[in-house]
Amino acid sequence: MPSLTQRLGLRLPIVLAPMAGGISTPELVAAVGNAGGLGSLGAAYLTPAQIGEAGAAVRRLTQEPFAVNLFAPQSTSEPTAPQVERAVAELAPFHADLGLPPPALPPQTSGDFEAQLDAALEVCPAVLSFTFGRLETRHLEALRVRGILAIGTATGLEEARQLEADGVDSIVLQGGAAVGHRGGWSEDELADTLALTRAAAQSVRVPLIAAGGLMTAADVRAVLDAGASLTQCGTAFLRATEAGTSAPYRAALAAAKPGDTVLTRAFSGRTARGLRNAVTAGIGHPLPYPQQNALTRQMRAAGAAAGRADVLSLWAGEGVAQGREGTAAEILAGLWP
Repeated sequence: MPSLTQRLGLRLPIVLAPMAGGISTPELVAAVGNAGGLGSLGAAYLTPAQIGEAGAAVRRLTQEPFAVNLFAPQSTSEPTAPQVERAVAELAPFHADLGLPPPALPPQTSGDFEAQLDAALEVCPAVLSFTFGRLETRHLEALRVRGILAIGTATGLEEARQLEADGVDSIVLQGGAAVGHRGGWSEDELADTLALTRAAAQSVRVPLIAAGGLMTAADVRAVLDAGASLTQCGTAFLRATEAGTSAPYRAALAAAKPGDTVLTRAFSGRTARGLRNAVTAGIGHPLPYPQQNALTRQMRAAGAAAGRADVLSLWAGEGVAQGREGTAAEILAGLWP
């Protein structure tokens, strides 16, 4: 069997983590691909039309393979009226400080996965990666028919085994140090990336992609030696020239010190790792995902426009203090010299 690197035609064993919300711009995706890695377009918050437009933009910038990432469909329950009232009351002071009207939960809180997937199939990337759960057999078959590799995300061994049984082509193993949302759907082990990689290499047979806290060439080499086929890096690229990271977000990343990250549900309702700020400290009763994500959207947009890092979701992994500015190609060169 060809290796995953060979199947994807990569020159470097590095995948750009699919950071949704505007970080993984077409320019960043293409730059990583042109430098020899696999660029990933975080498309979970895009409409079907935007997915098509972003895919076309990537193709105008590169002929290299790339990935599109979506959030797997999840069963969600509507929050109760008291839950909404409590979440709104917690956010109200932040809205008032930003000069916004009182927070209100919009009627539409999540995207249409089936329509997003159809749009991704039309783009026909080399890879469709997904987080937050599992895809149905029909989804995986639709990818297989088009020659698109399916890559799921696991935070522990049991999730990895389930994804393997589903028939995915590869699995991202997300260690506890990783940037952003936890990508699993059952019990999150928050495991050390290297230890999780070693254990999974003995437990599953599909190619593994190690993620979480990989900021240096030594980190990358260690997980490859432990059994990973590829590595996935997110925090390392947050300050890349081509990334869509806002100015206040970049400034907060540049000032970050070891130990400055925290696991929080404050912004989206799902556990995610980012820098501590006023919102992570002040929100104690968030709604579930995706309702909390929708509820905080206006605050986050206004904060970005006002240059207010204290109200932004500053996603960052535990290695954030080792991050640096530079082009995507320069950052890749530091990860695989």
